[in-house]
Amino acid sequence: MNRRYALSSLLKTGIVAGAAAGLGGVAGYFSSRLVAERSPPVKEAGVKPIRIGFQVHRTGIGAPYGFWYERVANAAVSYINRTGGIAGRPVELIAEDDETSPAKGAQVVERLVLAHNVDFILGALFSDVVLASGPRAGELKRPYFAVSEGTHVPFGLLNRWCFQPGITDVPGQVTAVAKWIFENLGRRVAMIFPDYAFGHDHRDALTRAAERYGARIVEKIPIPPGETSFTKYFTRIPRDIDVLYHVMVGDVLTFVRELGVFLGRDRPELFGFIDSIEAVPLSAPGLEYLEGTYFWEGFPRYADGYDTPYSRFYRESVGVDENGADKSDPSRVSAYSHMFGVWETLFVIKEVVEQSGYSEPRREDYELFVNSLEEMDWFNEGLWHPQGDKLFNGRLHQSFGHQFISTVRNGRLVVIHRTKIEDSLYEHANDYTKQPLF
Repeated sequence: MNRRYALSSLLKTGIVAGAAAGLGGVAGYFSSRLVAERSPPVKEAGVKPIRIGFQVHRTGIGAPYGFWYERVANAAVSYINRTGGIAGRPVELIAEDDETSPAKGAQVVERLVLAHNVDFILGALFSDVVLASGPRAGELKRPYFAVSEGTHVPFGLLNRWCFQPGITDVPGQVTAVAKWIFENLGRRVAMIFPDYAFGHDHRDALTRAAERYGARIVEKIPIPPGETSFTKYFTRIPRDIDVLYHVMVGDVLTFVRELGVFLGRDRPELFGFIDSIEAVPLSAPGLEYLEGTYFWEGFPRYADGYDTPYSRFYRESVGVDENGADKSDPSRVSAYSHMFGVWETLFVIKEVVEQSGYSEPRREDYELFVNSLEEMDWFNEGLWHPQGDKLFNGRLHQSFGHQFISTVRNGRLVVIHRTKIEDSLYEHANDYTKQPLF
């Protein structure tokens, strides 16, 4: 039994929950000063680095996310290297643009492995890129860590080399907030979603949740990728619904403005996933229509939404102000509900390398690494996991964490509910541990 498993068993029974919160528990809980004192900066001369390949959406539709994913990755690696590296070795981050393209994504994976011989790959956000990249990573025998939220990892669409330990997937997110939606906003729901894998995950998860809680999805409205005019789709919204559930990626400003014109003041309750306005300032013209509506957030954009020493440290490290914007350019709003997954994933890699004894990219070391990660079941909230505790399912290669529900009040997001980890859980038959590694 590894040390995290032992502690997590106690945390689940509540015996030491209070003590862990106060004292910091295990790895990832120390204060920055304590870590710095115990782990001096890595001296790189003569020490072989841990090489982590980074598949970045620098261009294409995912570029607003890619900017922040890269900002967070660089901040995490800088902190790791200042405080002892990974198992005493410096981390070298090798980033390449995948252009938010499935074909390009697979090519980037190939180059990271064949040209750079990376130890691990920090993967993509957009589902279609992950679905193209994960299989190639499996063929090349390199651990691939998605920060995507898609079902491709937990639902068994990839392989044993693919993981998603830093962020809850869409079914877990939707399952967590659905009960609150149906109990507080209403049970007759129409939904708008992008017509590709990410949107289909929302469609399917909300449909299952509605069946579970006795609600009804009366209309499902897919929007093609790249669409720039939306009113023609809004004509399908029934007028007798309680809630309009929306999640969009792309031209979200036009989407919200046209929705406001179409629905007017006599509208149903609106519940959106923050993806619809992620990296978009709420002060943008037309978004005043969102006043009084509700959103899922993965990690609150505004600092007072979840104010802990760990969240403050993380926010400062990645250069984000209390309103969720770039400290050096307040007009640039962060992708705060998603980018924390990059930070937490890099620290998962650190934890597993150090617990497994991984040394270099060879068969016996990867067997130790993968088996060690699959045996873990809990990541403690702390500097390494500032968004909150995570329950890790080694069969699914997926973490489950807390989610936040916020309302737009006076032009800002105000957290009104934080879900429990158990609210996100669901059953699935997938079991990666039964697949061979080699």
